[in-house]
Amino acid sequence: MHLNFGPFIALETFLVAGVLALFIWRRMVARNEDDNIHVLHGDAVLPQQEAIAHKLDVIDKWGKILTVVTVVFGLLVGAAYIYDAFVSGSGI
Repeated sequence: MHLNFGPFIALETFLVAGVLALFIWRRMVARNEDDNIHVLHGDAVLPQQEAIAHKLDVIDKWGKILTVVTVVFGLLVGAAYIYDAFVSGSGI
């Protein structure tokens, strides 16, 4: 009996798309980031820098979590596929 891997592959594809979306979102937010602290320009720029840094921290946190979930799920689906092929005797 073969398992139907269609839903698992669809979910893995969705997870990969989520990781790519977070990557693209981070790149778009980081475009507005200024790594230099503008001490001489007053306090007007500093809150904007802090807001962008905070947003990047949140995106990075969720990006790391989603990446780990995606990799672990992909490995589990791959292992289940290999096991199913081995048990059924059909080969890979």
